[in-house]
Amino acid sequence: MNIDEKIEMLRDGAEEIITVEDLKRIFTENENPKVYWGFECSGFIHLGIGLVTTRKMRHFIKTGMKLTVLLADWHSWINNKFGGDMEKIRVAGEYFMHSFKAMGVDGPRVEFMWADDLVKKEGYWEMLVKVAKKTSLRRVIRSLPIIGRRETDEIREFAWLIYPLMQVTDIFMLDVDVAGAGIDQRKAHMLARDVSSALNRKKPAFIHTPLLPALDSEVPLSKEERIFSKMSKSKPHTAIFIHDSEEDIRKKIRKGYCPPREVDKNPFIYLYRYVIFPYLKDEKKTVVIKTREGDREYNEVDELVKDYSEGSIHPLDLKDAAAEYLIDILEPVRKYFDQHAEVLESMKNIMGRQ
Repeated sequence: MNIDEKIEMLRDGAEEIITVEDLKRIFTENENPKVYWGFECSGFIHLGIGLVTTRKMRHFIKTGMKLTVLLADWHSWINNKFGGDMEKIRVAGEYFMHSFKAMGVDGPRVEFMWADDLVKKEGYWEMLVKVAKKTSLRRVIRSLPIIGRRETDEIREFAWLIYPLMQVTDIFMLDVDVAGAGIDQRKAHMLARDVSSALNRKKPAFIHTPLLPALDSEVPLSKEERIFSKMSKSKPHTAIFIHDSEEDIRKKIRKGYCPPREVDKNPFIYLYRYVIFPYLKDEKKTVVIKTREGDREYNEVDELVKDYSEGSIHPLDLKDAAAEYLIDILEPVRKYFDQHAEVLESMKNIMGRQ
């Protein structure tokens, strides 16, 4: 795979790359650059992380990158996940690691690391102070939406301000060339790029993936507002989890918001665009929607969007097809957790048997 082919693979399914030129330079200088992706250990994994994110992580591996998956237990603690109970956070982290392995994120180019091990490295907190000295308070506050808060929200704990500083420090201490994340973490990443020169650190490239909207509501037109309407672990009825049973997937899909002819604000259009079409494309398959008038076959999502906007596809037909495709895509995960039932059982226990 040459550099242009690697870039094309990394573009596939990405919301943005900052920047393509940096990425080309990185691959020119290093055939196996280092990349990382950090995850709060905070609950069940939904489709946004379980399918959109892991597909991009597999792209990292295929292009020769060495991937570090950071199980961000300290970050979860700061963000009061599980009430700040580190024992439960660690259980969630183990579940995350197994989930990624179930989705094919594994092998000799993949390392799973706890943030607890990273923060104990010599120089970590010194680097954090250096980052803080090159950053204004306003800039740090502007980066807080990465943990689900708006700039106008009350900052009730000083520890929240440490969170984006830790994200930047993680990047520098891991000495990565590239970082991956959802588009909601863009502000913290831009902070890392801005202070890298001042601290004589390499300027990393960033690959951001889109966010999947919750299934139960109208999708906001503003990209900024979409951050706060994304599929969420904390609202199980609005999200499909990767270990959900076939029955649960069909039930959640049936209850989802899918207005006739509406495409811009319809969460199911995003589900097809960001999950179903990419996964079927990888398998060289087309999307087929069964309707009363007969089967409709699609190679491109825009063709489906056009037909739906014109009323050629009924919302129920769109939903039923989505459910069956997701059931098929997630089958390997269900089989994996059948063989690692104790991991999922432990997770269910701390999540209150959801």
